Amino acid sequence: MIAAALASGAVIGLVLGLVGGGGSILAVPLLVYVVGVSSAHAAIGTAAVAVAANAAASLIGHARAGTVKWPCALVFAAAGVAGAAIGAEIGKAVDGKRLLMLFGLLMIGVGLSMLRKRRTVEAPDVRLSRATASTLLPRLVPIGLGVGLAAGFFGIGGGFLIVPGLMMATAMPLKNAVGTSLVVVTALGLTTAASYALSGYVDWLLVALMIAGGVAGSGVGIALGRRLAASKGMLERIFALIVIAVGIYVAVRGS
Repeated sequence: MIAAALASGAVIGLVLGLVGGGGSILAVPLLVYVVGVSSAHAAIGTAAVAVAANAAASLIGHARAGTVKWPCALVFAAAGVAGAAIGAEIGKAVDGKRLLMLFGLLMIGVGLSMLRKRRTVEAPDVRLSRATASTLLPRLVPIGLGVGLAAGFFGIGGGFLIVPGLMMATAMPLKNAVGTSLVVVTALGLTTAASYALSGYVDWLLVALMIAGGVAGSGVGIALGRRLAASKGMLERIFALIVIAVGIYVAVRGS
């Protein structure tokens, strides 16, 4: 189990380092089918803690680089936390097998969306202020709430939902959306983790092992990502296909 947990954490870290996101969606399937966690709820709770810790660590670098749009992040996170708290309670009430099937379907949808090219007019100077609140708040709050519901229900960081959600709401550039999303991922992960931990659904030893493996995998992934920077688009498409394939497997096993 120790080796499997370390390896699973390394895979998640490797993916994060290579393509800059999406690794957390693999956490639950890895915990269930590789590490051997028998309870879907325990896998979700454990994954949520590991995701929050990794996101918080990554946020430090982005904050130093100045890519975080803090007012937008805090509003989106506040709405998301409310959604995550509700989503986590609903998720705990759903049968574990049914939850895995729904998770698999979500993975298929996410993989398909990753294959689509996004075409948006960027607004690099966008900021939430009194002047822009009437325009931005009606977009940030409902999108944040919806993303939070999904993140809480499935125990995921939701970065793959948050990044496009932020870009849709504010038209901020991708680099800002990625940095800003980490504030939200950390907040949502902690909310979901707290809910599942209070119900006894977190394996703290597995959390530590996955974080340790993730640190090692992330270092390798970042190094590989630099070497393969010109092929990042291809790497993202390959990862999307892997997510779809794993999603089909999880959905079939959970049905």
